[in-house]
Amino acid sequence: MTAENFDKVVRAFQTRAPFRSFTVELSGGTRIDVDHPEALVFRGGVAVFLCAAGVPTLFDHEAVTQVSDAVGQRAA
Repeated sequence: MTAENFDKVVRAFQTRAPFRSFTVELSGGTRIDVDHPEALVFRGGVAVFLCAAGVPTLFDHEAVTQVSDAVGQRAA
């Protein structure tokens, strides 16, 4: 995924109103479930996710395979 596309897609998911959780899947199979709009900060294709326990995860646009609605999320 290009840095520009990554920023565009993540921003679209992050700014949905009302906010709904979403998942970022990385090439190694890691899934990051973004459960709060301020839990993920990104710029220029690089992101930092801070989980509720305070543990940061750093990743970049090259590692992302897809961004989708969170698994098991109930439809509104």
